[in-house]
Amino acid sequence: MSNAATRPAGPDHVWSVDEHLEDILTTVRPLEPIELQLLDAQGCVLVDDVTVPLSLPPFDNSSMDGYAVRVADVAGASEEFPAVLEVVGDVAAGAAELTPVGPGQAARIMTGAPLPPGAEAVVPVEWTDGGLGEGPVAGMRARSLAPEGAEGHVRVHRPAEARAHVRARGSDVKAGDLALEAGTVLGPPQIALLAAIGRGTARVRPRPRVVVVSTGSELVQPGEELGSGQIYDSNSFALTAAARDAGAIAYRVGAVVDDADTLRATIEDQLVRADLLVTTGGVSVGAYDVVKEALAHVGDEDVPGSGIDFRKLAMQPGKPQGFGAIGPDHTPLLALPGNPVSSYVSFELFVRPAIRTLMGLKDVHRPSATATLRADKALSSPKGRRQFLRGTYADGEVTAVGGAGSHLVAALAHADALIVVPEDVESVEPGTDVEVVLLG
Repeated sequence: MSNAATRPAGPDHVWSVDEHLEDILTTVRPLEPIELQLLDAQGCVLVDDVTVPLSLPPFDNSSMDGYAVRVADVAGASEEFPAVLEVVGDVAAGAAELTPVGPGQAARIMTGAPLPPGAEAVVPVEWTDGGLGEGPVAGMRARSLAPEGAEGHVRVHRPAEARAHVRARGSDVKAGDLALEAGTVLGPPQIALLAAIGRGTARVRPRPRVVVVSTGSELVQPGEELGSGQIYDSNSFALTAAARDAGAIAYRVGAVVDDADTLRATIEDQLVRADLLVTTGGVSVGAYDVVKEALAHVGDEDVPGSGIDFRKLAMQPGKPQGFGAIGPDHTPLLALPGNPVSSYVSFELFVRPAIRTLMGLKDVHRPSATATLRADKALSSPKGRRQFLRGTYADGEVTAVGGAGSHLVAALAHADALIVVPEDVESVEPGTDVEVVLLG
């Protein structure tokens, strides 16, 4: 599971953002393919190319309710001089036996019904008197009163060109065409296409199951009353929602108190339903950094690189991070900081790509763009760290929202981009072009 052979040596090594991300993406592997029923495959990534086994539509059919006719029989038809045709039968959608249409004849036809032999076009019912009368209603009434076997006549008031209002066989897709490429995410239109060509199942990589665990004795669940020194647990909600947004099936575990044994037991209980574990909080250097205490020695000594490696990154926010594998199946675990903004930024940079990798997607990163910085004054950034500031992006310009503090949840809620300030830049002047990661 681990990529320890390529990891920089030494506990004092400060990892770059790129090194940490590379370690994650070269370690995490796409989930094994499975065959799923179509609706269960929604949101999953298709493993194989799918070709069309039969043409769509599989036969010539009508795109209108009306009458199937021969072109020559309605040539020159008008309101003053309508073409009067004998109605020889009805063609309903799904009809198997079709009455041929000969010279001077027509067949009532429904939308989606197959074009009967001999017919060359369909005239909409609005172009006719509806049959046997002076209009559609009268025609329906006259037909209901007609003796058994008598179909009557229809007056057609307009001419029709060949193939008018006819959907040609194979006009959507033809047998042998590529329906969907491997790597396609199955949304409603793709599932509709698979169903239309007769596929009841799809071979896909399943959506990864992500378990989010927040830690901290100070955390209280929203809806409960706050006590002295307590705050509401927002991280687990933010990260669970973010995991679902990335395409995962995500489970939120309520805040775990600052006790290593309790956290270790909680994580072990969650392994049965996790393809990826995400913790938030307890990864710094404080006395109560429970995640480090609980997970620092959980690796299998017989498996190189097993266990969680806690490291410092040259970034702001999000300097303390952890990554590795846990449990008998070597389930990947990413340990994120506890400050809300640090946690969310870390998710976007590291966890989201890991989820997309598990799904088998080719492009696992958020899109980025170059934007012009709009600001009243220069933005400062610590030397040697890659800073990610929250911003709003529109029309090629980006504006910073909030400050650099890693606790500013309100500013994060209004941001739709991250402004990236490189490690070697300490100040960004207004009007400067900057890289932005687009979050929406």
